[in-house]
Amino acid sequence: MTAANDRIALDEWRNRALAVEKEISRVVIGQQRVVRLLIIAIFARGHVLLEGDVGVGKTTLLRAAARAIGGPYQRMEGSIDLMPSDLLYHAAIGADGRPRIENGPVLQKGPELAIFFFNEINRARPQVHALLLRLMAERSVTAFNKEFAFPYLQVFADRNRLEKEETFELPAAARDRFFMEITVETPIDREVRRELVFNSRFHDVDALIAGVSAELIDFHQLDAAAELIQATVRTSPTLETYLLSLWEAIRYPGAAGIELDGIDTDRLVNGGASPRGMSYLVRAARVRAWLEGRDVVVPEDLREVFVEVVAHRIFLDLIYEMRRERIIRDLCRAVFDKIPTP
Repeated sequence: MTAANDRIALDEWRNRALAVEKEISRVVIGQQRVVRLLIIAIFARGHVLLEGDVGVGKTTLLRAAARAIGGPYQRMEGSIDLMPSDLLYHAAIGADGRPRIENGPVLQKGPELAIFFFNEINRARPQVHALLLRLMAERSVTAFNKEFAFPYLQVFADRNRLEKEETFELPAAARDRFFMEITVETPIDREVRRELVFNSRFHDVDALIAGVSAELIDFHQLDAAAELIQATVRTSPTLETYLLSLWEAIRYPGAAGIELDGIDTDRLVNGGASPRGMSYLVRAARVRAWLEGRDVVVPEDLREVFVEVVAHRIFLDLIYEMRRERIIRDLCRAVFDKIPTP
């Protein structure tokens, strides 16, 4: 009876998840895959780093998601002079001339905070990254000699990939805390571009977000839904063997017989693709299978989320880092071609 009840609950949650996906796709057009990946991250309860040019809809995407799931949303702008304390509190002189301490963006919404968006994270100093890492890893921070917990929190950030002056790139440990790195590109479809430029509906972001159906799901229950998905969606021994083969090939491409033009694959990868990263891959694949209406993971589920979950956890030899984006893409494609799909 319990198994039957679980299936009914998962079907209900899937309908809600697909409704959220549909609502977001109405306001962020031409980004179907990005929206699907975001839904996967939400139901896998993982933090996300968004990458992309300015003005492609990253903030609109997150605001729409926050409205659809009904959770309080806060945003912080990264800057070189930002201090960790700025996330937690503001100090000011009140009208009475006395100092006042007010809650910063992390603390303003209290334990109900559901989505925290850090804009241009690489403009902030490493000290700020350290606080954000604590928030992501433990869903808690310490301030005023007291610990504040955020049980429903997901952190989303974006990175300015164009400018290099006055920026601080994220260390490996910080990037590994992000469940996914999702690239948001300008849509290539000509009609979608026409809509975005000429349809005035997309010119007023506040009105656009206000048109999103609110509170389609209860964010308080997302953790329980995520646990049920992970406990119910199965992986077969054959698929597990396939994943382990992918893992070995991506970590030791030379030994796996991977060949890339102009690259010594024996020295290409310095580290990464950790056990945590591969467990995140399984977690994402299970959510993807569930959204597709299956209770078992198939190879397509792994491949569909592989780059977004694993690529930023692969650390290359320094001589290849400058060409990282293209090399990682080619490496993943070569691994998929090399390892037979069951």
